[in-house]
Amino acid sequence: MSPFDEAWSVSRLARTIKRRVEEDPTPIWVRGELTGVKRYPSGHWYFGLRDATAKVDCTLFRSAAAGMRAPLVDGAEVFALGCASVWEERTALRFNVAQILPAAAIGAQAQSVERVKQALLADGLLDPGRKRRLPAFASRIAVITSVAGAAVHDIITVARRRWPSVELLVINSAVQGDGAATELVRALRIVGRLERIDCCIIGRGGGGKEDLAAFNDEGVCRAIAACPVPVISAVGHEVDVTLADLVADVRAATPSQAAEFALPDRRDVAVRIAAASTAFGRALSTLLAARRARMERTRDRMAGALLAQLRSSERRLLTATARLAPALLRAVEVRRGTLSRLAAQLHALSPMAVLGRGYALARAADGRLLRRRADLPAGTSFTLTVADGVIIARVEES
Repeated sequence: MSPFDEAWSVSRLARTIKRRVEEDPTPIWVRGELTGVKRYPSGHWYFGLRDATAKVDCTLFRSAAAGMRAPLVDGAEVFALGCASVWEERTALRFNVAQILPAAAIGAQAQSVERVKQALLADGLLDPGRKRRLPAFASRIAVITSVAGAAVHDIITVARRRWPSVELLVINSAVQGDGAATELVRALRIVGRLERIDCCIIGRGGGGKEDLAAFNDEGVCRAIAACPVPVISAVGHEVDVTLADLVADVRAATPSQAAEFALPDRRDVAVRIAAASTAFGRALSTLLAARRARMERTRDRMAGALLAQLRSSERRLLTATARLAPALLRAVEVRRGTLSRLAAQLHALSPMAVLGRGYALARAADGRLLRRRADLPAGTSFTLTVADGVIIARVEES
């Protein structure tokens, strides 16, 4: 086959590039200088973002632009949050912006968080493909939080209600302030040394945005990624998303929701078990009925076959009997005729038959047959057998 037979169409190439570029939907922050800014009557903004060596075309749709406090101007340095896309008709790379902020409005702490995020992105720790599934029925859960906060109480309450048999191992750690990040990393390492842990919940209750610094710490994020069991992040802020939320396998809005994610509801499980038991019973009844019907059909077929075979054997036996009786009679007659002939021949050869014709047999006292005159000297006693009996005789003269 010629390599030209397998050549891609331009459309296929464009679709493949678009799919590969857009397969990761995670928004990213990009810093750059605005260039070629245009606002159309529709309310959409189109512009470029550039730095010293590269430029990308951007789109800011009207819905996202509604939150801007000031219009965009060429030359301004900004942070833009969005996702990469491909305009398939021209196979052109675009960056669809969801939020845009002037660089001057971003404080040092926010820029530090962004630098950590970019480092985590570069190492693949924010890749959705690496996230692990939670176990269906956890029996032992590690909880990392402050024992003085409300989060641990909420988690225990929900866990006892949903799955009372679960074992919770609470590892105390500061969740804000100096040293909180170090304690969180230490607690995560302890989880790695515990036995039979199914998953881990790490988090805190409510608080101000400035209290979330420990959950944006690079060391904490990398410790979450290195944890040997699935991790649920429960920072307790519905709006604010920390880097720990992005690295964790599951993000929960509150500690209570984290416990709900980690554990099944025993009432739901009981309902599912009952439904499964009913379905299994129906399926078993259906299967047994089918097997019973099949067995009855097989029995009927076998009974019919045996009856037919029995009748056939009976017919063959009757036929054989009808043939055998005359044959036996003929054989008996033949044997009887043969026996009569042999009996006649035997009688003709019998000494008694000879005696009947007038002959006699002389025997000594010891039964010896006396054939010659020399065997009968004078005075010898002997018996004389004639046709109708035995006569005792004695030789008087020889």
